[in-house]
Amino acid sequence: MSVHQRDWEAFMTPAAGGLVHMDLAVDGITCAACMGEIERGLSRMPGLHHARVNLTSHRLSVDWEQEKTSPEEILSVLSRLGYKAHPFDPAHHGQRQDEAGQRLLRALAVSGFAGMNIMLLSVSVWSGNATDITPETRDFFHWLSALIALPTVAYAGQTFFRNAWSAVKAGRLNMDVPIAIGVLLAIGLSLVQTAQHQEHAYYESAVMLLFFLLVGRYLDHNMRGRTRSFAENMTALRAEVAGRIGADGTVRETPLSRIQSGDRVLVVAGERIPVDGTVEQGSSELDQSLITGETMLVPIGAGQPVYAGTLNGAGALTVLVTAAASGTFLDDVNRLLETASQARSAYVQIADRAAQAYAPLVHGAAALTFIGWWLAGLDWQPSLVISISVLIITCPCALGLAVPAVQVVASGQLFRAGVLLNSGDAIERLAEVDTVVFDKTGTLTKAEPVLLDETLLDDEVAHLGARLALSSKHPLAQAATGAFGELEPIEAAEELPGRGLQASWQDMALRIGSPEFCEADPVQVARCLRSHPGASLLAVRLGDRPVRLLPLHQALRSDAAEVLKCLSGAGYRLQILSGDRMEAVEDIAARVSVPSWQAQLTPADKIAHLEELKAQGAKVLMVGDGLNDAPALAAAHVSLSPVTAVHLSQAAADAVFLGENLRPVLEALVLSRRARAAMEQNLWISVGYNAIAVPVAMAGFVTPLMAALAMSASSLVVTANALRLRFSAGRKLKRIAPEGI
Repeated sequence: MSVHQRDWEAFMTPAAGGLVHMDLAVDGITCAACMGEIERGLSRMPGLHHARVNLTSHRLSVDWEQEKTSPEEILSVLSRLGYKAHPFDPAHHGQRQDEAGQRLLRALAVSGFAGMNIMLLSVSVWSGNATDITPETRDFFHWLSALIALPTVAYAGQTFFRNAWSAVKAGRLNMDVPIAIGVLLAIGLSLVQTAQHQEHAYYESAVMLLFFLLVGRYLDHNMRGRTRSFAENMTALRAEVAGRIGADGTVRETPLSRIQSGDRVLVVAGERIPVDGTVEQGSSELDQSLITGETMLVPIGAGQPVYAGTLNGAGALTVLVTAAASGTFLDDVNRLLETASQARSAYVQIADRAAQAYAPLVHGAAALTFIGWWLAGLDWQPSLVISISVLIITCPCALGLAVPAVQVVASGQLFRAGVLLNSGDAIERLAEVDTVVFDKTGTLTKAEPVLLDETLLDDEVAHLGARLALSSKHPLAQAATGAFGELEPIEAAEELPGRGLQASWQDMALRIGSPEFCEADPVQVARCLRSHPGASLLAVRLGDRPVRLLPLHQALRSDAAEVLKCLSGAGYRLQILSGDRMEAVEDIAARVSVPSWQAQLTPADKIAHLEELKAQGAKVLMVGDGLNDAPALAAAHVSLSPVTAVHLSQAAADAVFLGENLRPVLEALVLSRRARAAMEQNLWISVGYNAIAVPVAMAGFVTPLMAALAMSASSLVVTANALRLRFSAGRKLKRIAPEGI
């Protein structure tokens, strides 16, 4: 389908700030230089605010002002740059990528098989030149090699030739241009030398160059494919339809795009929940491993939130929709993953600039090499062979893979550790951290309070209070409901804002709420607070029976003390900044052995303290949860937020961690240091390789075949160094946390 036949406006979606957004799959991207060229070319268009290419998926995300630029104009600019684009459809894109992988594999097999046969013929010629081969036999072997090499180069080199031709037509250079020139020059020179009955030809160099280049490109394709497979697995968690309950009570299967906030949907046993919402009726158990990291089934009932992608157990649920087609928790996870994989860090920008300067430099170096040797008295043919070697050996594959390969591996390791990046340079900034500042509520402690007096779990009146609490969304009421495991609400409950709830139970008044609302004895209240310092109290009263006091307190995350001990042992300075009461913060600080803490802070106080630490030269990681932490998260050198945080905090944080444990904070710091070291190593490997290889090639000590081997080896070395993260980071973490917390 042509551009003129496609309704591009149908693929546009609204974006923030009155902009429109479109995702495109772009064909012809081969390296970081291509990405930079696309982004620079589009950035000059009127009204365009954002253009970002994802090297892993070749996905182009564009945000622009519809009044100033049309989608057809964006496609036209891409076409002038030499790239084809079409709407990004994950399923269709995956099919195209699979087909591209099969083409690469076929080309790899053809070039490998042909290369081995040509090498056998070349060995015979080389050994014969040293002994007694006749000119006629040598020419026969050369022509036989040409007969094998020409169709092989034409078939196996299609990927490089097409990309190079598209670039040249668009008036630009990419890394495939010197490759194509090198291969064609090697084949052309070999044909000339064969026709002149000379001793040497370079058919094996041209074919083996293609073979090693295809090996590197196929490995790169597989790496991107593994990342795409993960994204597809995430997409597989998304339902396409939902059972919407109509006004007449009938259930009809409806596309998710037609489901709106406020609708009611039915989720039957064994189904994935298709929307974010609140359980209105029914009880069941959910597999919430996507959210918490725990595979244990969690009881769920009326009034409790559920999230798209989680798996329903044995019961049917009626869910009141809060988000469906977009804005769900699953969308947030995908957004964070996409942001992390397409964002640019400082190291990526360095590699991009180097890759951009590569093409002019390598062509200039090859031309100077040819002219230099020719002026020095060497014949034009051997001078051309040396310049071909220079063209081949300076391929920027290693430089282009140096940082992205580490980012792909590090992002995968961080996700397995329960950390989702929200910023492209978060890894580098995490690696610089020397001070970690924690919020208390919802960060060191769990998001939901727990019942401190477990003797009340067998109390009938307390259970009735928990059933009544099902009708409230107050955090303490929900905590009481969860503590007692109640799933059946009491009918006709009335909520009095700021006080509590009341209803009638067996002709008696039932209340749950503040001690004053339930008319609790002040002496009883004081005694309970002395037994449970820092606790919040809910009171339950049934008729004239004695009031039950439910002490609720936000419990420490199970591994908080061990994680902070490991961080302190690793040399990080630790602090706690909280807006909570002095007694509550002091108690938590003592339990996690952090001597430096402050309580009753406003958001402005937290920012002022972070600025003070910054003035002292500290690189601060802020770990916080909640609306009041959003300014501090944005002000810190780098920030982390638990997945339970409100959306504003998640948007302000550089990364989000999943699950109930605090261990992901420790793993993020360890992995980031290892990733930054690997990036620096890869950049030095790439620079060192070119610093050594180019002068050696210009000096005439390298044949085209040796150049192809060296170039491919450099790409494999940086990729292997990136893959070391999968093993070395785990060993480093075990040394820091030997108890396996």
